[in-house]
Amino acid sequence: MSKILEEKIFADKFTIQLAQGDITLEQVDAIVNAANEYLQHGGGVAWSIVQRGGDVIQEESDAWVKAHGLVLRSIPAWTSGGTLPAKYVIHAVGPVWGDGNEDKKLADAIYGSLRVADELKLSSIAMPAISTGIFGFPKDRAARVMFNAIYEYLKKEKSNLKIIRITLFDQLTVDEFTKVWKEA
Repeated sequence: MSKILEEKIFADKFTIQLAQGDITLEQVDAIVNAANEYLQHGGGVAWSIVQRGGDVIQEESDAWVKAHGLVLRSIPAWTSGGTLPAKYVIHAVGPVWGDGNEDKKLADAIYGSLRVADELKLSSIAMPAISTGIFGFPKDRAARVMFNAIYEYLKKEKSNLKIIRITLFDQLTVDEFTKVWKEA
């Protein structure tokens, strides 16, 4: 499990946490995978999830794309968690920096992931810093977009979620997200 760095509890209804650790070890109902629209999990967080959770995640991802087509940002796919502690993996497609309208695309991916978690009637979810790796989204900007999308979702939607954890791996990302967290 990760180390909780920051935590905000809202009206005893839900908790938002900032943590450092390995998302594949999170003991939550679902983790979010930073996926591509084809659900080919060949690198980054996606590769780590399949390595730890097993080939069943890739097999279920292939079946999803075959049945539903490419994954949309606002409608993430989901699979089982295989042998992960999490029961589900929600596959969110984040934006590539430089493609245009990146803030809205990232917010759509976060909002969609939370909506899928609620459709699955989950109470806890962990997500990485989507698009901040090879997709090049600036970490501080991603933190602002992610935090705002989470707050907006929880204000507008009737949610079953009790814990929303942003799980970060490397120190640079932790530092950037923590700085933005403290500004809010």
